Amino acid sequence: MTDAVASAQQRFAEQYGRRPVGVWSAPGRVNLIGEHTDYNDGFVFPFAIDRRTTVAVGDRDDRLVRVASTFSPGTVEVHLDELSPDAVSGWAAYPLGVVWAFAEFGADLAHARGVDLYIDSDVPVGAGLSSSAAIECAVALALDEHWALGFDRPTLAKVGQLAENRAVGAPTGIMDQSASLLGETDSAVFLDCRSLDADVIPLGFAEAGLSLLVIDTRVSHSHATGGYAARRASCEAGARALDVESLRWLDVDDLDRARELLDDETFRRVRHVVTENQRVLDTVRTLREQGPGAIGPLLDASHVSMRDDFEISVPELDLAVETAQANGAIGARMTGGGFGGAAIALVIDDLVPVVARKVQEAFAERRFREPAIFTVHAAQGARRDA
Repeated sequence: MTDAVASAQQRFAEQYGRRPVGVWSAPGRVNLIGEHTDYNDGFVFPFAIDRRTTVAVGDRDDRLVRVASTFSPGTVEVHLDELSPDAVSGWAAYPLGVVWAFAEFGADLAHARGVDLYIDSDVPVGAGLSSSAAIECAVALALDEHWALGFDRPTLAKVGQLAENRAVGAPTGIMDQSASLLGETDSAVFLDCRSLDADVIPLGFAEAGLSLLVIDTRVSHSHATGGYAARRASCEAGARALDVESLRWLDVDDLDRARELLDDETFRRVRHVVTENQRVLDTVRTLREQGPGAIGPLLDASHVSMRDDFEISVPELDLAVETAQANGAIGARMTGGGFGGAAIALVIDDLVPVVARKVQEAFAERRFREPAIFTVHAAQGARRDA
């Protein structure tokens, strides 16, 4: 039994006065490349990481669902017959939104017994590592198995996405939930967000002597606020103006026409998505043909596109990326929705401490908040732990 499982069991017992019947967990994710392409029906290439959210579950004799967590004191409860997207708020919207979303996907909860949930996590919040999807996927898998709903994992990803879109109010795509549910050790999930076809691709970082360094700037962000929604709206406006269902239907050859039809800002938003889709395809091809040591220029180009065309970076992210590149990183980029969060750098193992130290020094010199810097490894997706 892992420490996380033992901790979840103990915290559940302290909160509810009995032991749970089971413990499940789901990981956060790093998106190696493919940012803001998911809700444009494009391509993404994330992997599950070895930072997880754990949920302990216990039965009840009534139809109440109660949730408690390390995120906030106290307990939030709602009756199964009274669940709606507007009935929940704050951190509890993530797990309770999942319960509501199950019914939207056809789950018959009319005779389901209530449950008590306790949630613990070591996925950093606000770092762009999808702590939200880790909660959703841990709860979704737990309740799917506990209530014997029989949903497959791609459908559980849709359940989590709907919870985030409607209950939380964040207009995110399906990438994060797919990575958390479908991830495998030392591999990334190559996902077509239009067809939802997924292919698990070996990364080979360890064999190549490479580490993936996460630089959490500690600049917090929220997908439910304006910047993320505004970027999505720009993409949708660009697609309408170009008379396509989504930006997925465009390729690099269409950009000259887009430049003529769109205002400058909308064009740059479109250009990022179109070129980012191509970078995902190129990254997967390069990994297969040349190995991970050759993907650095694609990571670098992705950051430039997010910084200049999509305008979702911040000075701390730019500094993290530039410092890592200047000190030997094979490639670096911001990751996640932007406006804060984390950057990633692909680094030769022996250079990890050097890059980490140089980034810390650069942040101190600029009087930025000290970043949290750590390596992550591609890990197994959501699972039952006990």
